Amino acid sequence: MDIEKRKAELSEEEKNVLFNGGTEAPFSGELLHEKREGSFKCKVCNTPLFASNAKFDSGTGWPSFDQALPNAVEYIDDSSLGMTRTEVRCATCHSHLGHVFPDGPTDTGKRYCMNSVCLEFEEKK
Repeated sequence: MDIEKRKAELSEEEKNVLFNGGTEAPFSGELLHEKREGSFKCKVCNTPLFASNAKFDSGTGWPSFDQALPNAVEYIDDSSLGMTRTEVRCATCHSHLGHVFPDGPTDTGKRYCMNSVCLEFEEKK
């Protein structure tokens, strides 16, 4: 996939979140209630990031996962907004996806809080 061509096709909201670290409004994302079996991929480069069986309803208003696929994401310290958080980016194209928090309900103890506008869903065939 031509990443530069794909970037040109994105909406202003997608560009703001993916490239400027913005956040979509809670409960607005089209993938929030996605329950089909498949994978969630980076909207910019199409890299698989999360399996559907890692998704859970955190009640926060953003799609949440308890683990990323191996080597799919990178972690960046984020001290903006007066707090320390861990930003999650696509390991392939380095686009901003959201943040990960240490308060997940499963054995991983993680809650990857992702923006729907950063993801594309591919249903398992």
